[in-house]
Amino acid sequence: MKKQAVLASATALLISAVLMGASCYAASGLKPEPKEVWQPIGLSGGGAMYNPAISPIDPDLMMVNCDMGGAYLSYDGGYNWKMINHSQLGSYKGCQAGFHPKDINTIFAAAGTSLRVTHDRGKTWKQIAGIGSRLEGQIAIDPEEPNLMLVGAGGGIRRSQDGGHNWKAVNGPSGTVLGFHFDMTSLVSKRVCFAATINGVWRSDDGGLNWTKKINGLPWTQIQGFAGGSNAKSKSVILYCSIQSRDIDGFKGGIYRSTDRGESWTQAMGQGINKDTKAYDQWAQGNIAQYRDILTTNVEPRIVYTYNSSTGIFPPHHATVYRSTNAGESWSAVFYQDPRFGDKYNVEHNYLTAYLGVAWQGSPHGTAIAPSEPNRIMQTDNEMCYITHNGGESWFNGQTRPVPGSGKPPKDFINTGLVVTSTWHYYIDSFEHNRHYIAYTDTGLARSLDGDKTWKCGYVEIPDSEWRNTCYEMAFDPEIPGKLWGAFSGTHDIPNCNVILGRHRPDYPGGVGVSRDFGATWTKSNKGLPEAPCCSVVVDPASPAGKRTLYTAIFGHGVYKSTDDGLNWVKKSNGLGSANNMRAYRVQVHKDGTVFCLVTGMYYRDKGSFETKGAGLYKSNDGGESWTQINDTLLWARDFTVDPADSRIIYIGAADAENEQGGLWRTTDGGLNWNKIARKGRQHFGGYLHPSRPGWIYMTLGDWSAPNDSALWLSRDNGKTWEGFMELPFNRIQRVTFDPDNEDIIYVTTFGGSIFKGPAAPVKLQP
Repeated sequence: MKKQAVLASATALLISAVLMGASCYAASGLKPEPKEVWQPIGLSGGGAMYNPAISPIDPDLMMVNCDMGGAYLSYDGGYNWKMINHSQLGSYKGCQAGFHPKDINTIFAAAGTSLRVTHDRGKTWKQIAGIGSRLEGQIAIDPEEPNLMLVGAGGGIRRSQDGGHNWKAVNGPSGTVLGFHFDMTSLVSKRVCFAATINGVWRSDDGGLNWTKKINGLPWTQIQGFAGGSNAKSKSVILYCSIQSRDIDGFKGGIYRSTDRGESWTQAMGQGINKDTKAYDQWAQGNIAQYRDILTTNVEPRIVYTYNSSTGIFPPHHATVYRSTNAGESWSAVFYQDPRFGDKYNVEHNYLTAYLGVAWQGSPHGTAIAPSEPNRIMQTDNEMCYITHNGGESWFNGQTRPVPGSGKPPKDFINTGLVVTSTWHYYIDSFEHNRHYIAYTDTGLARSLDGDKTWKCGYVEIPDSEWRNTCYEMAFDPEIPGKLWGAFSGTHDIPNCNVILGRHRPDYPGGVGVSRDFGATWTKSNKGLPEAPCCSVVVDPASPAGKRTLYTAIFGHGVYKSTDDGLNWVKKSNGLGSANNMRAYRVQVHKDGTVFCLVTGMYYRDKGSFETKGAGLYKSNDGGESWTQINDTLLWARDFTVDPADSRIIYIGAADAENEQGGLWRTTDGGLNWNKIARKGRQHFGGYLHPSRPGWIYMTLGDWSAPNDSALWLSRDNGKTWEGFMELPFNRIQRVTFDPDNEDIIYVTTFGGSIFKGPAAPVKLQP
């Protein structure tokens, strides 16, 4: 297929440039952004993404938000992304950003109930207005008169006449806002505007002051999508909306079109579009296709795209993108995301399609079209960001890129900067330092054979399909290269808010796996363990090779021990936890033989309080036969570190449960006395010691604990004073790993931003 060959060639050139540290800025003509102090690494994507948006001036300038706290910009059409520093702007899922139609450097973005703006292409942001209600839908700016702006807020519309500094509510439209359109065939002084909410479509003939409902011809008004295009040269105005699809003696609803500024609407479900009224297989999203997102432009309003939910896994019933060049008189499917579609498959492989041979199908969380280029669109969903620059002939993944020559399908991938998922540990193999490992949420684990440049997804290698969501920890045999154990779980987010506070189910299956080939393949090593989340696994280095002693923490069940390399396990939880809380989260073995276990928090949503018994840190001096609690005051501890030189010196990171317990705690006498040595927020995670710099302590915070401050701190004087890593763009940091070959480099794991690699000490950024 010629077009695929062209795409492959272009992809190869682009990825080669990325691997050499370059970026693509061809369309914008701008100089590349300076190299960041902190580099995102690992597999990109992996979490839900929302509200993509594309600049009307520079189609290479894009923006997207994610569900884990990050907001991202691309300067090269979606091939590479940069996370906006959290102190400037965080993610907001409810409202699409607005790009200034005349100033390429200005972007407006929602931040809850306030509006923020950048005048330097996303480097710095400031708040310019408080709206009073949460922003929704989109920030719409008149292309000719940028001072006129509309935005959804509080189930209605707010209007600004001074470029977003001041806003007033308008009467008329009600319900959650879906979108706006400014009629470019009307006079600026009497701008005709359109607005759609979930309750209908409205028109204003006076720049948004007064509104009239325009629904004539719509059989019902459960609006699901809206778009408009108006071309001053051709004097054409076309509006599109989608309404709820229903089976009333056949397909009814779907896409509607108006060519008279909303006075009347006619159905635009032309030939080629899915009008099924029954599910064709068990994987269908429903019996009837629903249409939600619609895209068009002022450049050519007759070119329109729409997205459907599936009525079956295979074409013509699959979830796809439909394109029409004649305003909906006929449609063609242009998105075939599943490798099983054979020659129709027109999407670049990502690590899930490459390894699994299938694609997840579902309705997107957000879509966008380049206002100046109708052939350029993007969509985001629970894990992926798909982009086309040629009207859907071919698509690439914004969230990850395959390495050329790594196989058919490819097995190696590079990071694009669109990092959206959680990581628990980062490992550098002690035998071969070019081998790196990441313990992931959602993708299980990842491996690199070239330091940290390219990555293999280990999702399918995890020994049980029900365990594949998360790898929490890995343990390495101290003498046998390539032999390692993994702690796997179908439940993610332990010990963070989602699980501890009861938002996620805490008891999906999990267990221990073993690999003898550096993590390339795994088998179960689970006999004697309950099928429950496995959060930690450690090996006692003093035990004999081939008969290693291992310990594992099973969430909700306690600690288990193996003395035969992990083949068989026996519960060793005498004195550990309580009857109501056996949430063993992490175990560690000190070189002096002491075994430690952390039991994390148990929260009762109905009571609004934490269980007071069981949580805390325990130690065992007899190989787990009995446990003694050495901290019973912290009801929600997250992680702990034992000083490798002295097992009496221990650090615990804790979150607030009551009485501001959140902070970094330390004991120097084995747990008899504890002191809070720092508190920078409500949700501390842990403390970590630099292996070659005495007195250097790193402190981490997670769960949006520091929205405008650093989530990574360093003390160079054993905890007396602290300095924050403000240049680190993400604010939910978990653990710190140290480069064995360069003491000036550290890796940090995050709750929602993959891995960041950067300097061991804070760097002062240039203003």
